[in-house]
Amino acid sequence: MKKTIILVCLSMLTLGAIAQESNGNKIEKVKSGWNVGGLPVVSFDSDLGFQYGALLNIFNYGDGSIYPKFKHNVYLEWSRFTKGSGINRIFFDTKYLIPGIRFTSDLSFLTDKTYDFYGFNGYESTFNMDWTDDESNDYMSRVFYKYDRKLFRYTVDLQGGLPFENFGWAAGVGLYNYKISRVDIEKLNEGKDPEDMLPDTLTLYDHYVNWGIIDPNEKNGSFVTYLKAGLVYDTRDNEPNPMKGMWTEVVLSYAPSFMGVGKKYEHLKLSLTHRQYFTLVPERLSFAYRLGYQGTIAGTCPFYLQPNITTLILRGATSEGLGGGKSLRGIIRNRVIGDGIAYGNFELRWKFARFYFIKQNFYLSLNTFVDGGRVVQSIKFSKDNVNPADVGVGITSDDLFASDNETLHTSYGAGLRIVMNQNFIIAVDHGRPFDKRDGSSGTYIGLNFLF
Repeated sequence: MKKTIILVCLSMLTLGAIAQESNGNKIEKVKSGWNVGGLPVVSFDSDLGFQYGALLNIFNYGDGSIYPKFKHNVYLEWSRFTKGSGINRIFFDTKYLIPGIRFTSDLSFLTDKTYDFYGFNGYESTFNMDWTDDESNDYMSRVFYKYDRKLFRYTVDLQGGLPFENFGWAAGVGLYNYKISRVDIEKLNEGKDPEDMLPDTLTLYDHYVNWGIIDPNEKNGSFVTYLKAGLVYDTRDNEPNPMKGMWTEVVLSYAPSFMGVGKKYEHLKLSLTHRQYFTLVPERLSFAYRLGYQGTIAGTCPFYLQPNITTLILRGATSEGLGGGKSLRGIIRNRVIGDGIAYGNFELRWKFARFYFIKQNFYLSLNTFVDGGRVVQSIKFSKDNVNPADVGVGITSDDLFASDNETLHTSYGAGLRIVMNQNFIIAVDHGRPFDKRDGSSGTYIGLNFLF
């Protein structure tokens, strides 16, 4: 079985909380200048190998007069798996580079040797967990629901004010270069004992290509340019973890044919995201929810772009799903893929300890959540060329395409946040799906609240 071990340096902070907890904000000290938060990245995956690296989040608070707001936010992440997967990312966010304009930019190169692919339209595609379990009699491959993806991404987003209180405009451009291929079985098998090697068999992605469900013109990815324009309404009292207020975005994203994607896959997407925050106990307990919709309103979106969820400010290396740590926690990544999706996240957040430690302000927060989402606009494709026997002896169409109609995918869970100076946020979440068709569970370690 595949095993993953993730190590983070959290114990030092927890001990500091026990020793130095205080009530309220009495020990909160104003920060100024540059402040650095970091986290090591160390893990092991039996297929991807050892992961090593680090991430840094650097904030500049100027002379301290705007604290806890910041002047500049720089995020750096570099990590590698020994078999080739990795994250290389530089993110920059500021309201002080251009007067009156919020400037956000992201430069990333992401390599994923086992990117998740479960078919289209949620429950209308069957997920068979036994096919990926090497201790099951029905085992096919641990990477049956995977393909190899390399993504270069460069985005610039701008936000400015409008002559209406709390309203603003948004505009941006995103350059994406996707390189898609089948899983490199030979690479992943390097250095393994024979009994641990992956079988050299076709994956679901390979079958979709052979059956024509994934078109030859899209199977290898392409260069894509997104032009974005939208409106923003924002009344949050604190961006990283608001106690009250609203944050709503309406964004149009257009991928023109003459800027990379080709005439066949020129398309326009509409994204609506509404978030709202309520104080239940001042400075301690809040309730937050997020409702979102994203749909293709014109043209044809290629399959490799369907997981991408539009956002003006990335809170992690990716904004993809539905399913996974950035959308439906506990549900397998990319389980819910369609031409249109709708989703919601509902969360209680409890700041249960505050303390001053290593000359920095900290608080600890626990959260419980329920997430849900579904496909509301199906991807249309033909099954005329599908031959279940290509997958294996005794395989039927029902093993690949369910007779069930798509319905709501839901999950639940809890998490912990360790927050330094109200902006650098170490996040740990564990979620479980209500339905076994969505997997078994998921644990995520990263940065920031989900929304």
